[in-house]
Amino acid sequence: MTSSGLHRASIGMGSNLGDRAMTLVEAFAALDRIPETRLAARSSIYVTEPIDPTGRQQDYYNAVAAVDTSLAPQRLLEALQRIEAGAARMRDPSLRNTARTLDLDILLYDQLELDEPGLHVPHPRIAERAFVLVPLAEIAPGCLIPGHGAISGLLKRVSGQRIVRLAASLTPAS
Repeated sequence: MTSSGLHRASIGMGSNLGDRAMTLVEAFAALDRIPETRLAARSSIYVTEPIDPTGRQQDYYNAVAAVDTSLAPQRLLEALQRIEAGAARMRDPSLRNTARTLDLDILLYDQLELDEPGLHVPHPRIAERAFVLVPLAEIAPGCLIPGHGAISGLLKRVSGQRIVRLAASLTPAS
């Protein structure tokens, strides 16, 4: 919880359909419009390879946002899913790692560990993915991830994954 009594949540963001950079820029703005929530920090945008068994998807654009919110985790998730729907995200629970216009995931919520239907915090694969850890480390370099430890140690484990920061002119201003 922040000093203002709000909860700090880290949101993973990804897009690999349409105008990926603009989708993420618009998603940052949409996060700041969630009731009882304000955008506290945003990472650069990064280009990463898709986790795609077919090898037919284009690269993802990824970022991480930090929000301060008074919403409970489940209500925050519902707000994120409304933003995804507004970006024409189609959800099929039977399919994983498919192309999408926008993907928003709660990575962290304070230092809580949650295992609820449809919501697992920290995100179950947070420690395995450079596309989450690198932008998260950019905005929260001293981050401790419950059940996994310091982000600095986790970054070493994913150092072989390709991730490239977009040029500053393409990333949103802080």
